[in-house]
Parts: sequence; structure tokens; C-alpha cells
Amino acid sequence: MYQTLTFLHSTLRWLVLISLIVALYKAYRGYFLKTAFTKKDNAIRHWTATIAHLQLMIGMTLYFQSPIIKYFLKNFSAAKENFDLLFFGLIHSTLMLIAVIIITIGSAMAKRKTLDNEKFKTMLIWYGLALFLIFIAIPWPFSPFANRPYFR
Repeated sequence: MYQTLTFLHSTLRWLVLISLIVALYKAYRGYFLKTAFTKKDNAIRHWTATIAHLQLMIGMTLYFQSPIIKYFLKNFSAAKENFDLLFFGLIHSTLMLIAVIIITIGSAMAKRKTLDNEKFKTMLIWYGLALFLIFIAIPWPFSPFANRPYFR
């Protein structure tokens, strides 16, 4: 089960990134070109948040199945000295949770705005902040914090 969750979590991150980039692109275009907020824009806003929530659920399940996390939680004093363990045990999970909360807030706020330009601006700010945190928290192969391959 652990390997399946790892594969799903690793693969779904690309869908999260793609949906955020598409949502940001649409928000950027809509805001600066002052276009109408269409049903398609609303669907992109909604599905971006939904995909992020799905990734969070898989990530939380993986968190409590992971042997790395089990070791981290049982041996916190020793494990916090190992940055790889600290990254996955605390930093990655915390930043990703915060990013999904930011996406959720941004999606809810954009949904409630009345003016189209405000909807785009809200998405642009909140989704952009979330994408920034996600880029920091992903264990990229080139990351100085902790690294993993692009696909597992």
C-alpha cells in the first residue's frame, strides 16, 4: 500500500502544479485583459481546489503509513538532527497543509466576489502564494533541502 500511495502522491503532484499554473494563467489574463469570469474559469477555480484537496488526502494517508515518518515521530529528538527526516516529518507536511488551506481560502473568496476582475485578482494572489509555497516544499531532485526523483 505504501508504494501505491507514494506513486499516486508523486504523480498527482504534477496535476496539482498544472492546475495551479492554468488557474494562474487564466486569472492573470482575466485580470489584466479585464475579461468576464466565465463558467470555464469558475470550473478551473473549483477543480484546482479539488485536486489540491485530493492530493492532501493522499499525502495525509501516506504520512501515517510512511516508515520515515514513523521513525521521525518515535525518535523526534534524534530525528530532528537529520534534515531529510525533519523535512518530510515536519517542513513538507506543514507547508503543503498551509498551501492547501491558502488554495481553499482563495477559492472560497473568489467564488464570493461579485465583480469579475475581483475574482481574477483574488485567484491570482491566493493561488500564486500557494504555488510559491508548494515549489519550496516539493522535494525536487535539485532541492538543497531534500530530494526525490520526479516520478517514484
